[in-house]
Amino acid sequence: MGTSPALAGTPAGPPARTPAPAATRGARAATRAAARVGRALEAVFEAVAETRAETAALLARVVADGRRPVTADLAALRPGLHRRLARRELVSGIGFVAAPGLLGDVRAWLEWWQSAGEGEVRPLLPDLDPGRSAYADYTHWDWFALPRDTGRRAVAGPYVDYLCSDEYSLTLSEPVVVAGRFAGVAAADVYLRHFEAVALPLLRALPGPAYLVSARGRVAASADPAHLTGSLTRGTDFATVLAGARATARDGRTLVPCAGVPLVLVLDERQPAAGEGGSAGARPATGGPR
Repeated sequence: MGTSPALAGTPAGPPARTPAPAATRGARAATRAAARVGRALEAVFEAVAETRAETAALLARVVADGRRPVTADLAALRPGLHRRLARRELVSGIGFVAAPGLLGDVRAWLEWWQSAGEGEVRPLLPDLDPGRSAYADYTHWDWFALPRDTGRRAVAGPYVDYLCSDEYSLTLSEPVVVAGRFAGVAAADVYLRHFEAVALPLLRALPGPAYLVSARGRVAASADPAHLTGSLTRGTDFATVLAGARATARDGRTLVPCAGVPLVLVLDERQPAAGEGGSAGARPATGGPR
């Protein structure tokens, strides 16, 4: 006969649980926080996606009529843009930015609307004359270039919105494609102070200094004094982390993609949590329209 487990010294009943290592607990907490950040920004991307679909359909109808679109055609987007500004809490500005040469009456154009307080909205009327304006060529800014070059959504910033509001902002954008050709981007702005109100409590609750970073390495929000908001983080290919779509551990850090949104949460478990120390440091003014 075989020896019973009890007689062999093995305790009867379910085995005792071994406490999870600190790194595992931290990774789980970081994954939960990243998911919550992802859900908050996904609501903004939903507004961007609606704008993209509406714009693509509008441009396709114009092309089907056998003519080139003009700025007057884009006025049909305004009711939808106004509704999205009214119902999306984080969205401070939203619209379509045309690829240069798309429209027949102007070289470049932003069909862009902003919240003006008390439920009011107002259009952005930028000077896009290349002879006078530094903003005439917007094609090199990340919010335009990344969707154009990758065909995917992007989070750009934070940077000072000199053109619109003088606020630190993030811009979320997606490419608009018509008949297989890039036509511009649908995008939405989020004031950084509004995003930080969502993100910083989550970062500060983690068991180590933590921050959020874009695919380009730009810090979008931080509770880590070593990585100030707006600064660039080098040495890690965050685009590769995003492509993997799962948490990874590197040199004592946990890197977690934010649930479909192109941001990575970085948790440094090599040192104690930083509390509130890293969230209000100097932020570089990188310019750009939003």
